Formats: sequence, structure tokens, C-alpha cells
Amino acid sequence: MSNEITVDIENAVEKRRNFAIISHPDAGKTTLTEKLLLYGGAIHQAGAVKARRDQRKATSDWMEMEKQRGISITSTVLQFEYDDFQINLLDTPGHQDFSEDTYRTLAAADNAVMLIDAAKGLEPQTRKLFEVCKMRELPIFTFVNKMDRPGREPLELLDEIERELGLQTYAVNWPIGIGDRFAGVFDRRDQNIHLFERREHGSREAQETVIPLGDPRIEQYLPQDLYYQLKEDIELLAELGSELDLEMVHAGQMTPVFFGSAMTNFGVQLFLDAFLDYALKPIGRQSSIGIVDPTYPEFTGFVFKLQANMDPKHRDRVAFVRVCTGKFEKDMVVNHVRTGKTVRLSRPQKLFAQDRESIEEAYPGDVIGLNNPGVFAIGDTIYVGSKLEYEGIPCFSPELFAYLKNPNPSKFKQFQKGIQELQEEGAVQIMYSTDDFKREPILAAVGQLQFDVVQFRMLSEYGVETQVELLPYNVARWVKNGWSAVEKAGRLFNCMTVKDNWNRPVLLFKNEWNLNQIIEDHPELELSNIAPVGSGLQPDK
Repeated sequence: MSNEITVDIENAVEKRRNFAIISHPDAGKTTLTEKLLLYGGAIHQAGAVKARRDQRKATSDWMEMEKQRGISITSTVLQFEYDDFQINLLDTPGHQDFSEDTYRTLAAADNAVMLIDAAKGLEPQTRKLFEVCKMRELPIFTFVNKMDRPGREPLELLDEIERELGLQTYAVNWPIGIGDRFAGVFDRRDQNIHLFERREHGSREAQETVIPLGDPRIEQYLPQDLYYQLKEDIELLAELGSELDLEMVHAGQMTPVFFGSAMTNFGVQLFLDAFLDYALKPIGRQSSIGIVDPTYPEFTGFVFKLQANMDPKHRDRVAFVRVCTGKFEKDMVVNHVRTGKTVRLSRPQKLFAQDRESIEEAYPGDVIGLNNPGVFAIGDTIYVGSKLEYEGIPCFSPELFAYLKNPNPSKFKQFQKGIQELQEEGAVQIMYSTDDFKREPILAAVGQLQFDVVQFRMLSEYGVETQVELLPYNVARWVKNGWSAVEKAGRLFNCMTVKDNWNRPVLLFKNEWNLNQIIEDHPELELSNIAPVGSGLQPDK
């Protein structure tokens, strides 16, 4: 029986692919997500992102504020089947002030797709997120989007990726024309020219004509100058470009590059087909007993995200769990490492943005939603059988700080409940003054939008109007040796000492200069810009 289960798990792992999309705002991430779902048959008509009222809203943006602003604020999980593969697409926030949600989602991903605007190339947010992928050694696949608009030369874009990110590039396909003259791509995998037919808003799959390179019929379809340019480019790529090396791709040292247009569906299916061939299947993860392979027979997983009120009608709280090993089954009883208790996993759900359906089983690489009545924290490991614990997910240094005030004392209970639930799901980091008379929580965020989201959600989900009072600090550092080290250091000037959610000391500084002053005056104080993990093993990196 156990042998059958092992074979079952091995087959399931072979068929699974899991990835997150990283990009700068406005590069077209939500549009690409929609089009991948369209080809996967998960939706039948793609909704424009900044939708007019009468158009369909984008499937991956479920929160009311996202619909109003036309941006992704939270991470969602979109699961769909394509070509006999089970795909878990971890959709990450795409706005300027992206939150820790993105970091957490990348902790659950096996691959990353880096989306680049053909006109703008690499942008600040893409670089920031690339650093996180690099830290986790994730394979990165690049999709150069918006080729149907005026843009930069493809070779120039490849050069920028190599020069600025230190990644070798391999062009899997090559664009034919740019902007109004973008007619399709040459696929180096099958040596065919794929010419696309424009469809209104790209709401359905693109129609394409496939012609082998060198076929005389090509002159009926392509202007002569575009054909000659393509032949020249192909020769140049063969001479100067790298060979595709999947070992380097899987080690995060080489990126396969695809050109296309998500809005018009040009090149989306070719990308999806190649990605499924080249991407890493679910991989082993670092734990307290070393790296655990996905085919390990017992079920294990970790919580990488919590979300309250995904369904406002039911005031629910969902824990997103990445299945790492073994087979998950509905109603199974698991051990919860942090509390040492056992938990029955009833009502597990397959997630598709806001829509959920009940599931009976799941395998490594899948993401499941579990009802969370205050049991789980981000980074928690759950397991069956021999005890093990996965690495936790660190919090990064916030740059904006503000007291969140409740002007209405009669709403005290709702205020406390909202703060507790938003803190649990990590919508924002929450700290408190060491002065017991100052009871208001201090919000600590990466960007202003996180404050807006907290205020919006406190009002819409908990019925509490709040006020934000900004604090004059821009830098946070955790004290490695805890409160004893703070007491030993004595009086600290030009900084504020606060405590985080786990009651650990954090120093807030107005600027780097003040921070450097404290480091000089107190060399014995060990400071870190990454919080020690609250749950899970402390990662080495």
C-alpha cells in the first residue's frame, strides 16, 4: 500500500508546476495572469484590468479596493489545469508600495516569471523583487510584454538583463516587428514562424498561422523587410547568444526569454507550453532534518499567508498552506509545531481568487486554503509522522511608521479585533510603544498604500473609522540579543525603542545617519534589518 502511495505522490509531483509573477506596476501582470487562465480554460473571457463598469472585472483582483483602483493589493492563488499539468499560479501585488505579501508568496513558489514592459525594460520594483528571487535561488523566466506597442530593440533588452541582473539570457522565441508592425514570433524550439491575428481586446485565444522557417508561403503573409530582418536576427542569435542550459536556469543563473503581448494574446500560449517543459517541478525544502524531498511519504506543509474576510458574508479567515510532501487528505489530523497541539484540517478549499471549492486531496506544489480560527501564524509548519519544522518567513525592514488611532471609544472591541486579525495575516507590521500609557498600535509599512489598505479594511470589514498619525522615522532595526542587550546599552539617543508583535525590541531611526551614530556609540549592539522569524526555523540567509 505504501509503495502505491509513493508512486501516486511521484506522479502528482511530475504533473505540478508552481510559480509567481513579479513585475513593476503597469507592466501588465494582471493581464498576463488573466490570459494564462484563459488558455488554461479556467475562464472563458478575459476581463480588462482597468475595466469600464460594464466590462468584467479581472478575476485575480477580488478586494473591493483593488477593483476601484485597478491594481492588485493582495496575493491570491489561482489553480488551473492545462495540458495534463496542475498549475498553481501565485498572484502577487503589483502596486508601487508592494507589501510583505510579495516576499511571503515567493517563499511558497518554485519558479518566478519576470514580466518586463518592452518600452521601459527593467524598472525599480522588478529589480527589488529580482533580489528576493535571487536570495531564494528561484529559476526566473522572462516575458517581455507589450511588443504590440512602440518599444526598445529586443537585443538591447537582453543586454540590459545580462548587464544589470547578472543573468545569462536565452531567447526562446524572437519577435517579428515591433509596435503596429508586430506580426508574431519565431519559435526557436520548433523552428516555426507563428503569425497572430489580432482579436478585439484579446478577450479570447489568439488565432495563429504557423509556417516553417524557409517555407516559400511566408511571402504571402509577411512584408519582405520584416522577413529579412528576422533571418538576420536569427543568425546573430545563433552566433552570439548562449545555448539553453536548464541546469543554469534551475539554479537561477540563466533566464529563458519570451516576447509577446498579453493584451492581444500574442505569444502567451507559446510561453505557457515552453514554461511547463523548462520549469522546476516541486522541489525539496530546507527543514530541521535537512532538505526534505516532495516524495517523502508523510504529509507536511507550511503556512505562507493568512487572509481575513475573503468572503465578507461569512467573516472567514483563511490560512494559505503550501503542501511540501506527501498527500493531503480532507479531515486529516496534523501536528502543529509551534503550539505542539494536533489540529483537524476540515473544510480544506481549492482557491481561485475569491472563489473556493471543497477538495478531498492535494499534493506537493499545491496550495490549499484552510479555515483558520486563530490557530495559524505565518511560517507555521504542520506535519504528520516524524517531527520536522520548515524555515520561517522573515519580515523585512519597514520604512514608514504611524500611530493608528481610534477616535470612537465605543468601537474599542471592533478596533482591537481588526488590529489583531490584520496583524495575524501580515497586512502590515504592527509595533507598540514601550510606554504603557501609549496603547495605540504603531503601523510599520513598506509604503503609504499599506496604511490606506488598513484604514479601508478597518472601516469596510470592522466598521471602525481610524486616524493615522505619521511618526518621523524611516529606518527600523531589530536588536539581535533581545531586551537584555537594550538594557545593557543604557540610554540610546536619537531613536525610539518599540516592541514588535512577538515582544522583541526594535529601534526606529529618523535616518541612516542616526543609525550609524548608534552603531559607533554602541558597537556591542547587534542590529538586523530583517526580523527574526516568529514561527519556523530561522533561515541561514
